[in-house]
Amino acid sequence: MRSGTEHDEHFRRVYAATFEPLLAYALRRVEQSADAADVVAETFLVAWRRRREIPADGEARLWLYGVARRVLANQHRGDIRRERLGRRLRQRLTVFSADPAAEVPERLAIRAALGRLSELDREVLLLTVWEGLEPREAAQVLGVSPAAVRTRLSRARARLRELVGDDVGDDSVPSGHVLDVLTAPVPEEGQ
Repeated sequence: MRSGTEHDEHFRRVYAATFEPLLAYALRRVEQSADAADVVAETFLVAWRRRREIPADGEARLWLYGVARRVLANQHRGDIRRERLGRRLRQRLTVFSADPAAEVPERLAIRAALGRLSELDREVLLLTVWEGLEPREAAQVLGVSPAAVRTRLSRARARLRELVGDDVGDDSVPSGHVLDVLTAPVPEEGQ
């Protein structure tokens, strides 16, 4: 039975004797040399934690190869998981993110049309649709009645549709789109 100091000394000897062969072992099994360094570091970390279990000098190298083999297997499984996750995220991103350049003409048309509305109509649209305020909340911000906000909102939308054109703002526009100002439902009180 070895003491703690003897286990530490045994680890140091094993480390000195096996570092280079273990690094060569890892380098032959990975694509990137940095990955081999990670494998060796993780292998020796496991060996340090389990230094009381490291076999005698003659068997230590084989034991470390076994540890390194399991570290490589874990690394490989992790790579596969990350690749699958990356693939799923890329698929979701392509669903949720359209090419921003495709929206430029629509954004310019909406901006120009909003600029041609009266200041109060424009602010009613922006507060209710883009800021998500209910008509009573927008009324409080603007200092007018909720009924006035609902009336102005309806008129402002109709005027904006006229200015932008019928082909923009149809029901096929996805949620969160720049044209929500045309397609979002008029908010009801308390909803």
